[in-house]
Amino acid sequence: MQRQSAQWLQGLAAACAISAPLLTLGCGAETEGAGGGPDSDVRPSASAVPSVLPGIDVLLADSLHLVRGRRVGLITNHTGVGADGVSSIDRIFAHPDVQLVALFSPEHGIRGAVEAGTEVADETDPETGIPIHSLYGQTLKPVPEMLEGLDALLFDIQDVGSRYYTYIYTMALAMEAAGEAALPFIVLDRPNPVGGRLVQGNVLDPALSSFVGRYPIPMRHGMTPGELASLFRSAFGVDVDLRVVPLQGWTRDMLYSDTGLVWRAPSPNMPDLESALHYPGTCLFEGTNLSVGRGTDRAFQWIGAPWLDGDQLARTLTDARLPGVRFYPARFTPEGPGDGKFDGIEVNGVRLEVTDPSIYDPTRVAIALLVESRWMSGDRWEWTPEHFDRLAGTQRVRNGVELGESESDITRGWVQDIEAFRELRDPVLIYR
Repeated sequence: MQRQSAQWLQGLAAACAISAPLLTLGCGAETEGAGGGPDSDVRPSASAVPSVLPGIDVLLADSLHLVRGRRVGLITNHTGVGADGVSSIDRIFAHPDVQLVALFSPEHGIRGAVEAGTEVADETDPETGIPIHSLYGQTLKPVPEMLEGLDALLFDIQDVGSRYYTYIYTMALAMEAAGEAALPFIVLDRPNPVGGRLVQGNVLDPALSSFVGRYPIPMRHGMTPGELASLFRSAFGVDVDLRVVPLQGWTRDMLYSDTGLVWRAPSPNMPDLESALHYPGTCLFEGTNLSVGRGTDRAFQWIGAPWLDGDQLARTLTDARLPGVRFYPARFTPEGPGDGKFDGIEVNGVRLEVTDPSIYDPTRVAIALLVESRWMSGDRWEWTPEHFDRLAGTQRVRNGVELGESESDITRGWVQDIEAFRELRDPVLIYR
């Protein structure tokens, strides 16, 4: 594989606050982007030869010196695979120059099959015999005993690009633990599936910090896990010896469907890229008594309740001329939903369909949906105030909806906050 010039590497390393040897594949900076447009297919597809290589492939091909001769722990799940689909666990375990001695599991378990919010138990990997420590059970952060005997801690999990998704906070807490144990922390980078150009939504109020929003970042942050790790260290005070093994071939314009990589649902209710594109907005409905489609094959692509008039709601949202999306009246019946909402009961609502991902803003669309569905529901509407405010990162959204404010009223000020965040993230961006 052709290496980039030393001068270019040094400049990029300085910008990313990581060491030059990890960037020998160029972070995808020489690859032309495949930006989304009106005719883009946002459904994931795989080509015979992926155009993007994940960090695990780069590590083993180009940056093995980071782990050679070391006893390592790996934080991962079923999404931690190479471009060939082979598990990072198996690839590292089989490598003669690395000793894999511990595994760590995030929310949803190491196989990604556990429902949201359900504790994950410690176990042993049946294929390798290696212990799996749960980071979504008795503790969210690795305790010192889990790190004993390790020389480095690795992270390899596919994120979905939204503030609410807990994998990035598992990463942050593990970075803290690694720093306290004087262990290097190595992120094997992966694409942001919804792209790296658009940054949308409000920035979280630090007073509402939680495991679904730990730092003041927007609902849709437009960063890879490696870039977020660098931000957590540089802007939010996580003190750790950080290394990021970059992607090869990824550019900020790419959706996951542009990478040639096979989509593996990162969690049980993230079935495809369409759901991931809507998730930064429709996830807010988790803090209400409306269904987001858990227990169906289109979770986060629709919202509904038995009492809603889907035809009217779809017409109202269509008349609002929100860019990049269409609204359809919909009926669906959740079966065994993890949130317990309307199990086996047909609900009415709307289905969202992305028409142009390059201009679609799911966060503003969700506020418009909240405003209309709240007042259509009348006294049948219920908030889960604490949970909703944690997700929204503010009390302003819920209070604004209750006061009858419009979407534009509620979102006023978001643009300035986004610009401030862009300035904060710019120094750690790895990819063009």
